[in-house]
Amino acid sequence: MSEILDLAGIFVFALTGALMGVRKRLDVVGMAVLAEMTALGGGVVRDLILNVRPAAFVSLGYVLVPLAATVIVAFWHPHVARVMPAIMVLDAAGLGLFSAVGTEKALDYGLNPLHAVLLGVTTAVGGGMLRDMLAGEIPTLLYDRQLYAVPAMAGSAAMAGLYVTDLHGWPATLAAALLAFGLRIAAMRYGWRAPLARGVRPSE
Repeated sequence: MSEILDLAGIFVFALTGALMGVRKRLDVVGMAVLAEMTALGGGVVRDLILNVRPAAFVSLGYVLVPLAATVIVAFWHPHVARVMPAIMVLDAAGLGLFSAVGTEKALDYGLNPLHAVLLGVTTAVGGGMLRDMLAGEIPTLLYDRQLYAVPAMAGSAAMAGLYVTDLHGWPATLAAALLAFGLRIAAMRYGWRAPLARGVRPSE
């Protein structure tokens, strides 16, 4: 079940990466690279830090699912773009899931709660950061005007808090993921934004 949820999150993240490739007028190779980086980048960085073989290099599904998302976007990107609001909801679900799962895995491998939270956030937003850098955009992590990294941090912190109080397993993971998901959805719904430095006006 956990692998199915993982692949679902990877598929949604890959769609956003491939769509970025369309907006940047990249060819299908460039779209595939952005899709793979968006979907797998955070998890690969997490596993390398934990000194374990990245899941992306263990199961073929982790590589093939982003390629499938690329094919879908390449042929039907106008239709995919039209359902972007629904994709963003699924993206929020993937954000919550990856932040919770990444934190739990880090704790399982002996990291302290603070470092585990940081690694959980990396799992959730690392792929998007790599996508933005490759596409020449300001990474969301550095320009969190739509509360993307903040919900991931909240979900990771909740997961760590539940873990240290000896609450493990899928109920704890689901609760932490739902917290991040809810915050992200609320931020999109109500336009919540992170503050700028004092005296700095927004550019948008």
